[in-house]
Amino acid sequence: MLAAAALSLAVGFAGGRVTLGASGPVQAPPPTAATAGRAMPALVPASYSAIVDKVAPAVVTVRVEKRAEPVPTAMTDPFRDFFGPQARPMPRSRQSALGSGVIVSADGRIVTNHHVIDGAERISVDLADHRTFPATLVGSDAASDLAVLHIAASGLPALAIGDSKAMKVGDVVLAFGNPLGVGQTVTMGIVSATGRATGVGDGGYEDFLQTDAAINQGNSGGALVNMQGELVGINAQILSPSGGNIGLGFAIPSAMVRAVTDQLVRDGVVHRAKLGVTVQPVTPEIATSLGLAEARGGLVSEVEPGGPAERAGVRQGDVIVAIDGQPVDDANALRNQVAGTEPGATVKVDVLRDGHRESLSARLAERVPSGDEKAAPNGRGGEGEFGLGLTLAPLTPPLRDQLELPRGADGLVVTDIDPEGTAAEAGIRPGDLIEKVDGRDVRTVGNLRDALAARAGKPSLMLINRHGTSLFLALPEARS
Repeated sequence: MLAAAALSLAVGFAGGRVTLGASGPVQAPPPTAATAGRAMPALVPASYSAIVDKVAPAVVTVRVEKRAEPVPTAMTDPFRDFFGPQARPMPRSRQSALGSGVIVSADGRIVTNHHVIDGAERISVDLADHRTFPATLVGSDAASDLAVLHIAASGLPALAIGDSKAMKVGDVVLAFGNPLGVGQTVTMGIVSATGRATGVGDGGYEDFLQTDAAINQGNSGGALVNMQGELVGINAQILSPSGGNIGLGFAIPSAMVRAVTDQLVRDGVVHRAKLGVTVQPVTPEIATSLGLAEARGGLVSEVEPGGPAERAGVRQGDVIVAIDGQPVDDANALRNQVAGTEPGATVKVDVLRDGHRESLSARLAERVPSGDEKAAPNGRGGEGEFGLGLTLAPLTPPLRDQLELPRGADGLVVTDIDPEGTAAEAGIRPGDLIEKVDGRDVRTVGNLRDALAARAGKPSLMLINRHGTSLFLALPEARS
């Protein structure tokens, strides 16, 4: 049975499209009897070194420190005499892990996987030029398995983001990363499939590029590039019965990377739309029973009462076949198409009902994260956002009412605290609203990041609104 591992991703190359290489292009062999009549590429690259030289400086190693969970151990005498053969936890120890990342802006912005930094207390980044920097977590999104880091550096070699939607099955790709900690490694393969979903992790938003490039643990967060040296994917997963590479690697496409990271940088959270339906795959058997010509689309098994779909007239048993004219291949594609649309937008929903096609109009709502996703924005785990050990969320009207805040209040809500972190030491509590830092208004994660960056190693004065009462708290410098 194949075991899925969210470790890394692989490589590929876009066969015969371009001619890059230190050794120069090589003429394709003359046609043989077996290849006569077929279109053959005119040139075959002799080397990928020119692409490697361009990409490698922008690929980094991400190192994290986490607290290991305590391991229960049997009590020793004389405790056993008083309490019986119970177990007690050993003190927490620290564990280290590593992954990869990609520099996407010259001022120090780096993209990696959420699972690489999840729960990290300390994050550092090793550059290709052997410099090492402490990193802060700008934002993280468990549903897409993406995270954005920042290091205090400038003039860095940034990798251009390419068009993953232009990638075709058979295109050659190169994968970069630090597998098993051996050092930066490049592998090559092709795009084996597009639009893949593995169901690994939390069952979040998956639209992978599949590749046969060799990847292993430590490649997570590394770059998958096309033959122009552009980022077309972030290595994320492999499928393997042994945990090692067998040619089934998966990368998050650059289109999703751009959409998610832009929101994380701007808002600290990812806003996704919802239609308000539960859908299931249309199997060949279901297609036959419904009289469908092909097994495509998403079968509506449940409609959320009062949701956008119900208001639009979508019914249980409908098969959604298109959103705004874009065909829906399957249930996963439907979820991605809706999530990639701006909340509040009105879309045309085409459904098959009783053998007839109908077009409905739905105004999408914003999806409220649940479970691990709520803790994902801006990171948790140890020191978390900015090294403070807290989780933040934008202030919404429901949160304002729940926290008994005045109507005009604005800022960032503290949704969770690490009891051993800097924020807890300063007296910050879950439910506090951060309004100002050193006199600067805080409305977004970017505002907070800028205010903290300007304190020049001294404590900051933070204005907090706690259930309608304002108070100031002195915030020590984040732990390094």
